[in-house]
Amino acid sequence: MRRATFETLAQWEIVLFYLLIPVTLGIFFYGVYCLARKYRQGRGQTVLDEKWRRVASGVSSILTHRDIKRRDVWAGVGHFAIFYGFLGLLIATTIVMLNDDLARPLLHVEFWQGVFYQVFKFFANLAGLALVVGTIVMMVKRLGRPSRLDYARPDGRVDAYDRRRYVIGDWAFLGALLFLGVSGFVIEAYRMAIENQSYEAWANVGWFLSRVLRALGVVGSSPAIDAFRHGLWWIHAGVALVLVASIPYTKALHMLTSPTSALVRNPSAGRRLLPIPANAGDLVGYGTLREFSSLHLVSLDACTKCGKCHVACPAASAGFPLSPRDVVLDLREAADGALGIRSSVRVPPLFDASNSVLGGVIRPEALWSCTTCMACTEICPVGIEHVLMIVQLRRRLVEEGQVDPRLQTTLQSIASSGNSFGESRRKRARWLKELPEPLKDARDGPVEYVWFVGDYGSFDPRGQAASRALAELLKQAGVDVGVLYEAEKTAGCDVRRVGEEGLWTALAEENVATLAGCSFQRIVTADPHTYHTLRTEYGQVGATWQVVHHSQLLGDLLSSRRLIPARPLSLTATYHDPCFLGRYNGIYDAPRNVLHELGVELREMPRNRDNSFCCGAGGGGIWMSEPERRPGPDGLEPRRPAEQRIEEALALGDVDTFVVACPKDLVMFSEAVKALGCENRLQVRELSELVLESLSMPATTEETGAGMN
Repeated sequence: MRRATFETLAQWEIVLFYLLIPVTLGIFFYGVYCLARKYRQGRGQTVLDEKWRRVASGVSSILTHRDIKRRDVWAGVGHFAIFYGFLGLLIATTIVMLNDDLARPLLHVEFWQGVFYQVFKFFANLAGLALVVGTIVMMVKRLGRPSRLDYARPDGRVDAYDRRRYVIGDWAFLGALLFLGVSGFVIEAYRMAIENQSYEAWANVGWFLSRVLRALGVVGSSPAIDAFRHGLWWIHAGVALVLVASIPYTKALHMLTSPTSALVRNPSAGRRLLPIPANAGDLVGYGTLREFSSLHLVSLDACTKCGKCHVACPAASAGFPLSPRDVVLDLREAADGALGIRSSVRVPPLFDASNSVLGGVIRPEALWSCTTCMACTEICPVGIEHVLMIVQLRRRLVEEGQVDPRLQTTLQSIASSGNSFGESRRKRARWLKELPEPLKDARDGPVEYVWFVGDYGSFDPRGQAASRALAELLKQAGVDVGVLYEAEKTAGCDVRRVGEEGLWTALAEENVATLAGCSFQRIVTADPHTYHTLRTEYGQVGATWQVVHHSQLLGDLLSSRRLIPARPLSLTATYHDPCFLGRYNGIYDAPRNVLHELGVELREMPRNRDNSFCCGAGGGGIWMSEPERRPGPDGLEPRRPAEQRIEEALALGDVDTFVVACPKDLVMFSEAVKALGCENRLQVRELSELVLESLSMPATTEETGAGMN
């Protein structure tokens, strides 16, 4: 129950085939060597903490395809089938090689026969079928021309690389896989049709095709059939050898780099930025390719151009000159040219590795369009750290003074006044004067909570109203809370993400020194940006305190009945997940629990929780001039991110309230509602305002004494 591997070949052809194998492997390993040399030129910071946790998470992601399936099930199904089909065929080929080239000639042992042969054929055919089906699924998806596979540049550049070869490369790779799967089955089916051995029925797919061939009259050998089988075998083998040799040089490279990137992906990437090393000197951030870390150079090659980051990006959606996918692909092209890797099969070396990639390869306006919302990094199936690389590039822009004028003015205001509004420090607590009773000064004595109000809760009129509502709630609940008055300074989350690391460090150290002089148990804040940097990043300057978001505190006060709504709010609302509360810190349920306690009918927008859509304020976006926006495919100028989000809420139908839990969201979405002229249809409300409203509503006669369910 076995057959010869090379039954249709002459002896010289067998020798030729074996000579081609080391040639193929030589080309492959030379490419791997070149790639390793390229990656070793990276000099940037590489942090590999919690190695085993990263590896375990990466292995789980690779084996389950959970990250590829997210928000695109069919892509996950197709890739899952290709992955396990290719892996199964690789194992099958290895087994045949061990039998023919090791066990039989050297050990005089034959194991590729009997029951083992039958089981082997069964699973090898399943693997081949999976490869064919998965490849067809991916081809059908591409034929549908989804927007995320459109390689058109959002910045409209015509002086950059020709993207047509991306499309050609994609189809060539899928075509090679499909040909290998189909031709393998055809070769096997012809042999089975001629030999007609019953035990071959275990080779399910090949056996079925052989029955079809026999029904068509292929019942024996003939010169024409033998010539076809012989020629097809060599074409099949040739394509397989070329595919293996081409892996380091083509789209197939992701077979090596994507698993590597997934295995070492940092779950904190972008969330916890790295400080500038003490020995960095003048080389702050990323400017040249050699200043990238080795892991970031690997991740550039790990990109499969799936476009998930492109579709998730609010800047790209709004027509701004940024696509996180394009940043990665442009840097990859530059690295291939500048470092001399794969240049012989791509383009001549286009860049000097000692030259900056800023301005030519990556334009500053693209980097300043980023809101650092983490949508790209969070959805990337192979763990590319787009936001971290963008922040590193921004650091160099700041160092070189290539900063948006409005942003530069804001940074100067923060440095001089401690706030982004450029107001006197004495005005920070002016909003408190409208309260019936002043709040404690946390510097004067012990308190349970220090309330870090933040700039927009202190200076913006709409944010001040939400702050007063929260102050009333804390007073009614009997929470022992104090504020820092004029001693509070901007926490600096967005300062850090625009690339001004020095200013962030100064702000953090001053705030830590101020808080060190206070006696408290926890910090509370209503600003997710402030919450994030205090909780996650201030540890880098010695902070060890516990920080809670006001939605968490309000939820606790409601569930413990320290705050008791008078009656349910008769509202139909939708809730917007702030990026720095949700994606950055995983807080999704606390605000929704508060709305549930208030009796609000909640309608979720299609993009919610970790798929929420940024308002556009983050990463300094609220401080900068709006980049020039390009028209969309319909020729119209796309809506701004906040306006797109409001339109998404309006599409829900009878929703009358848009709930936010961030003072910047309050500003951005209030302006968006005005811009769209829908103030009469939708009101933007902050969570604290709704809770306060529920407490002040008079109860009906039926509800008096009965309480709320």
